[in-house]
Amino acid sequence: MPDMSASVSLAVTHLVPLAKEVDENKVTPGVLGFIVFAVMALAVWGLMKSMSKHMQKVDFKEADASGEEAAKGGKTEAVGGAKPRQG
Repeated sequence: MPDMSASVSLAVTHLVPLAKEVDENKVTPGVLGFIVFAVMALAVWGLMKSMSKHMQKVDFKEADASGEEAAKGGKTEAVGGAKPRQG
């Protein structure tokens, strides 16, 4: 098996001149940064759309402030229509 350190050092010596060409005062995210940002934006958009769909399914009934149901003597349901679990 050939010595890998020699090939690695040869590759690094070819990359050093490319690194010197980069202006240290001008750094931009480039295409990869845009792609990552676009994917994150699409993920947030999808999550918001899904949350909106699930929130429309919620059946929320606000409790009556005057307490008419309590005055009737009947059992009242919890806010949101949830019933206590029997167990």
